[in-house]
Amino acid sequence: MSYYKLVRDKIPEIIEAKGINSISHIADNEEYESALMDKLKEEVAEFIEDPCKEEMADIMEVIYAILKQKQFSFNDIEVVRKKKTKERGAFEKKVIAFIK
Repeated sequence: MSYYKLVRDKIPEIIEAKGINSISHIADNEEYESALMDKLKEEVAEFIEDPCKEEMADIMEVIYAILKQKQFSFNDIEVVRKKKTKERGAFEKKVIAFIK
């Protein structure tokens, strides 16, 4: 198997310890942001395929990395989330809308 994608920090060491050759580099900010978006899509797809705690934790890890990269605080995002919930509601009532 071969791939070119963002991996967790210790993955190159783990791969090398298994005797598998790998090449890695440190991304610049532009490449990193793009790789984070790709990783988010990958992790969400994996969660859809297998909706378990481990896959949700992977999504959260990527979200935390995006927050840090964008210099967004979790608290700031939570303020926006609560404001939107107050104005538009949440997803608690399980409403499905058909709009013509």
